[in-house]
Amino acid sequence: MDHNDLRQKMIDAGRVLFANGQDDFTRGHISVRLPEDPSLFLMKPHSIGLDELTPKNILTVDLNGNVVAGTARRHSEVFIHTEIFKAREDVISILHTHPTYCVALSATRTPLLPVSQPGALFHQSVGYYEDTINLIRSAEMGAGIARALNGNRAVLLKHHGIVCTGASIEETVIGAIMLENAAQTQMIAQAAGELSDCFPDEDIAILRQNISKPEQFTINFDYLVRRLGR
Repeated sequence: MDHNDLRQKMIDAGRVLFANGQDDFTRGHISVRLPEDPSLFLMKPHSIGLDELTPKNILTVDLNGNVVAGTARRHSEVFIHTEIFKAREDVISILHTHPTYCVALSATRTPLLPVSQPGALFHQSVGYYEDTINLIRSAEMGAGIARALNGNRAVLLKHHGIVCTGASIEETVIGAIMLENAAQTQMIAQAAGELSDCFPDEDIAILRQNISKPEQFTINFDYLVRRLGR
């Protein structure tokens, strides 16, 4: 995929995230590694909404957080991206947002449970970061999130938001939407009364395998893009 196509996918990702409740004013950001050089990545800049990405304002950044191409302001939380990319060679795309139900769940001591199919995707694959509620504005703080992520798909940042990762933009975006849906369903179920027993881990693992194939993320991402139109 050339840079123009990758930038368009970033733009589509921002629009999809905005349309699915992942926006919070101009906060939140998404990145993707350059396929020919994994030490560089494209990233949403500071001071714009997720729905305002354009080919010209997307930045190219290195693993030290330096802007190597682009003139927009770099986001102060770039270190979430640099430190996870350093720690996880398998991660191609990262996003950080503040979805309501995930923030609410992060304020409890309740882990994300497989009480729904989206919850099954993240079963035993959500880390927990509780060092600070503050913005992640240093490499040390970003490394703390990378440690909390470990080998998982996502991290709940206590009282703050989420970091979601994937092997593609599609996986990261669809994963973040599913994570919020899982948190919402769980909190509604818990508020309604005592939860029923979850299905066995073996059954959950089969479902997770079925819904986490790369083509599934692409199909669902492309659908959400089509739904918005061009």
